[in-house]
Amino acid sequence: MHPMLNIAVKAARRGGQIINRASLDLDLIQVSKKQHNDFVTEVDKASEAAIIDTLKTAYPDHAILAEESGKSDNESEFQWIIDPLDGTTNFIHGFQYYCVSIALAHKGIVTQAVVYDPTRNDLFTASRGRGAYLNDRRIRVGRRDRLADGLIGTGFPFREKDGLDAYSRLFSEMTSACAGLRRPGAAALDLANVAAGRLDGFFEQGINAWDVAAGSLLITESGGLVGNYTGDSEFLHLGEIVAGNPKMYAQMVPILSKYSRTKQQAA
Repeated sequence: MHPMLNIAVKAARRGGQIINRASLDLDLIQVSKKQHNDFVTEVDKASEAAIIDTLKTAYPDHAILAEESGKSDNESEFQWIIDPLDGTTNFIHGFQYYCVSIALAHKGIVTQAVVYDPTRNDLFTASRGRGAYLNDRRIRVGRRDRLADGLIGTGFPFREKDGLDAYSRLFSEMTSACAGLRRPGAAALDLANVAAGRLDGFFEQGINAWDVAAGSLLITESGGLVGNYTGDSEFLHLGEIVAGNPKMYAQMVPILSKYSRTKQQAA
């Protein structure tokens, strides 16, 4: 395992331990609201602090972009992109679908990725050019080649209620086109499940870099494609993502491109 990936795994497991301990008594958890439907708990913060501590101990000069503490001031070619608890709303309710997501970007390109599911003790890892793994077993995207047979993951744009009309139309269109649409509530874990062939594709809008950075490398290293709704490879900071095996991806893009915000911004 690449030494930087090794440190990321150590950090993710530390975060996961904090999350698992807290999950034993959810009533004790302090929850505050960032904005509509957007929650943060002290568990998010504690997990993030443990992750950053682990990374900073090993690589004091590296820059950080983390969901709760934002962007560090220091300049570096290396930036760790961290979601200490993706799926906070699920976590608060004891609905066991959430994860820790850690990625390392070098000059803006993701080179190391860890998605850790602490409930199942599932560890998804990837290093650029070296394949994607689930608990040391090589994973590949699914083989289904017709969208009509595909199980597709998504997420609602839960913060912006004004986008719901367009989203509902997209939801109907995609529901008619595929075998089933799922919305489990943690994009990083959804992407990991696409990489492992458990979902055939994934799309979401209104999404942040820390939700998708690690998952995107898992997808490409497991033989899948990832991009924005128009099918361009630029997605990390654009707020929209589509991922799947190459055949699914090619069938999802024509549906999604009509709803792309990048297109609307360009126009």
